[in-house]
Amino acid sequence: MLDPWQPAVATPAVLADDVPTLDAARAVAEAIRARVRYDVMGRDDVIELVLVALFGDGHVLLEDYPGSGKTTLAKALGESIVDPTPQDGIAEFRRVQFTPDLLPSDITGVMVFDTQTNDFHFRRGPVFAYVLLVDEINRTSPKVQAALLEAMAEKQVTVDNVSHRLDPLFFVIATQNPLDSVGTYPLPVAQLDRFLFKVRMEHVSRAAELEVLASWGKPRRRPEALPRVSRDAIMSARTVLREQVAISPRVHECLVDVATALRGD
Repeated sequence: MLDPWQPAVATPAVLADDVPTLDAARAVAEAIRARVRYDVMGRDDVIELVLVALFGDGHVLLEDYPGSGKTTLAKALGESIVDPTPQDGIAEFRRVQFTPDLLPSDITGVMVFDTQTNDFHFRRGPVFAYVLLVDEINRTSPKVQAALLEAMAEKQVTVDNVSHRLDPLFFVIATQNPLDSVGTYPLPVAQLDRFLFKVRMEHVSRAAELEVLASWGKPRRRPEALPRVSRDAIMSARTVLREQVAISPRVHECLVDVATALRGD
């Protein structure tokens, strides 16, 4: 694992797109982990769960008090992904700050009139990204929260009865602050179910805080020296993990038993 406090060394700018083996998939995960650890120290357990959600084709909800590194972690993850051949209208990383006056069209997109062609065309919203940071998700109305449901579950949005597909990589990192309840809209169970994990970020250890203080003023490895991961490399790693990781039938039985118990049948 790369140490962000060591001098920079030459590394590839982008990891290869072809990930045919589990070892190659592990290298992709380690590259992302290294870039995130550059900005977020003492959160290795949280980073691990976020990576599991990313490669498991899920979404993650981060919950903790202000200043715990939720937004920084999400931004660092988004900046670790690059697309050498960008798709039209799809960004590598976008952020939406949820506020009470936000509208659904502010995140999904809207039809706009083109005076040159005398026709309407679709202007894509911030959900058209590989990684979407939804900051303070419980600060906006349920109507806006519901606009994320279709995108998170089906990876598409519907505007004016027309469905628009999102990129298969589409990954949502949402954050919320449990400190204040005034002016917030708690997420309904249906939307919480769209997240693979809800991670409560605890305070970092005393040793980690001392490490941060001790590193103050020291030269750090420049982010450019850490490899970024291509969009296709992540998609290939997902395929490898899905097809090459064996799951015992006993695990399947355990999952079914847990689901049955949770239903209360």
